[in-house]
Amino acid sequence: MAASRRSSVELPVADPAADRDQVRLRQLGYKQELKRGLSVLSNFALSFSIISVLMGVTITYNTGLRYGGPVSMTLGWFLVSALNGCVALSMAEICSAYPTSGGLYYWSAKLAGKDWAPFASWLTGWFNIVGQWAGTTSVDFSLAQLVQVIVLLATGGLNGGGYMASKYVVLAIYGAILVIHGLMNSLPIQYLAWFGHLGAFWNTAGTFALVIIIPAVATERASPEFIFTHLNTDNGMGIHSKAYILALGLLMSQYSLIGYDASAHMTEETKNADWSGPMGIVTSVALSSVLGWIYLVALASLMTDIPYLLDPGNDAGGYAVAQALYDAFHRRFGSGVGGIVCLGIVAVTTFLCGSACVTSNSRMGYAFSRDGAVPFSHVWYKVNKQEVPLNVVWLSVSVAFAMALTSLGSQVAFQAMLSVATVGPYIAYGLPIVFRVTTARRSFVPGPFHLGRYGLAVGWVAVAWVATVTVLFSLPVAYPVAEDTFNYAPVVVGGVLLLSVGSWVLHARFWFRGPLTNVDA
Repeated sequence: MAASRRSSVELPVADPAADRDQVRLRQLGYKQELKRGLSVLSNFALSFSIISVLMGVTITYNTGLRYGGPVSMTLGWFLVSALNGCVALSMAEICSAYPTSGGLYYWSAKLAGKDWAPFASWLTGWFNIVGQWAGTTSVDFSLAQLVQVIVLLATGGLNGGGYMASKYVVLAIYGAILVIHGLMNSLPIQYLAWFGHLGAFWNTAGTFALVIIIPAVATERASPEFIFTHLNTDNGMGIHSKAYILALGLLMSQYSLIGYDASAHMTEETKNADWSGPMGIVTSVALSSVLGWIYLVALASLMTDIPYLLDPGNDAGGYAVAQALYDAFHRRFGSGVGGIVCLGIVAVTTFLCGSACVTSNSRMGYAFSRDGAVPFSHVWYKVNKQEVPLNVVWLSVSVAFAMALTSLGSQVAFQAMLSVATVGPYIAYGLPIVFRVTTARRSFVPGPFHLGRYGLAVGWVAVAWVATVTVLFSLPVAYPVAEDTFNYAPVVVGGVLLLSVGSWVLHARFWFRGPLTNVDA
């Protein structure tokens, strides 16, 4: 019965002698247009580079340190890793059944049922692509800020006459980084595969290097009891409830473990896609979870004076990880240069992560344009002679730059927009899983990678966690709530929801039918 459902809605294979991946893609309604040159290792490397716990933990460490401190990160990481792992497993199972570049929005269309398919696809797709644009913005702007801190410390620090870049200079650095990433992503897929491998290697080697260097250099180290049990309630934000503080502290871990949908978006360029794509998702999340925890423990050993490290008046301007590394080397050798070098390792990881974000974002944009969902789709749905979707690469770069312009006006609004980098994709992760465990619970036909009888149970846990994360990112982060401490994340996410649903009701429902086939029946 399940097999008959699939054959009733999918196109027959025109050439039974064709490559197996191309055959499966034609069954799903698409012809091969992108160059299929990625191995399972390359697919894994891209997602692993985007998750990039070395980058994610470093740039969001202040949040975890302020809300809960060591215990919210070292033990909270276990909780987030386990629940996020359920999301990854459910996504991998669906990816194996539908290995297309459209990924999440294509899955929603196939799983929501005929009547709801177009709307489910539209909503999932827009949350995904907006979240990915915000993700590119988040990573590359964080790199620009990290470069600013490196320059500040290298020139004497905030209290030693060091150079503090203005917001306009930071924006210019950010723009330069984006242009470089656009140029990198204009290269053929074999070069992007190499960058992905380099990113995976650098992230792994960099993490191990810092984990070894930190305890070897530090002359003052926190005790194991402090690392695993200390709860920091001195957050300066007016929040005193321990449970609430711990909940907010989980946000750092969640931000650091996202982006693995890249493996799905690259399946049309991956060999043996219905197995390699799911394995890319699962292995990247599993390895990131392990490496991230090891790195967190090493960093926590340096956090002996939390108020000082978070103080915006310290030499690093309140950038806790930078100040801790700088101080550790300065105490040991009388110079903080080694700490600056460590920050350089993180900066390279972040740079490679940003490039991978543009890669994933452009493939999602290509697929969404192929199905006519993006304005001027005929412009973005093009590939050049090297089979690279060049136009949509530069669309991704341009939108990411436009998003960062909000930093010139309100830093609070800009930070809220960056929350979409986590909430937007996570909602997009959750929607096809919701349909998998509800409307398609009996009709779902798994691919080579599947969870068997545990699929529904894991799926429901994943759905519950996505809902929890959406609420956590919407909670107030200070009390009393004021204009400069208001959490605008729910406003921005609500805006994306309102615009998506509004455009559907007023316009898209009359013409958008979900994923379109581009092969002859």
